[in-house]
Amino acid sequence: MELTITPAAEKFIRRMIRFNGGDGNGFRMVMTAGGCSGLAAEFTVEAEPREGDVVLEHNGIKLFLPAESRLLLEGVTMDFVDTLMNSGLTFIDPKAAPCACGSAEAVGAPTAAVDIASITRKH
Repeated sequence: MELTITPAAEKFIRRMIRFNGGDGNGFRMVMTAGGCSGLAAEFTVEAEPREGDVVLEHNGIKLFLPAESRLLLEGVTMDFVDTLMNSGLTFIDPKAAPCACGSAEAVGAPTAAVDIASITRKH
């Protein structure tokens, strides 16, 4: 599987794992079609992969990916942005058609962002 994870995204994922259970846990991403890049994402930190997940390791980080997520992430670059207007994971998919919504994000390579404000801790 070809998935590029930038150093900024790697740092964010490591922080999420550290704050939600610590070393040994994995970062589970469920990707669905939608958004300006054609992708929308939900993620959690979990101790073990779920049935059907594949574990992808990247520099000591375990990513738990369901089958559909693996297909949608093929060839994608995952980054993390932190600006005054937006903070979160961003997925740059060169296969996606440009968005016709007219937003500033629609210019250039299609991307999808997951806002960190939407992240909650498991209780």
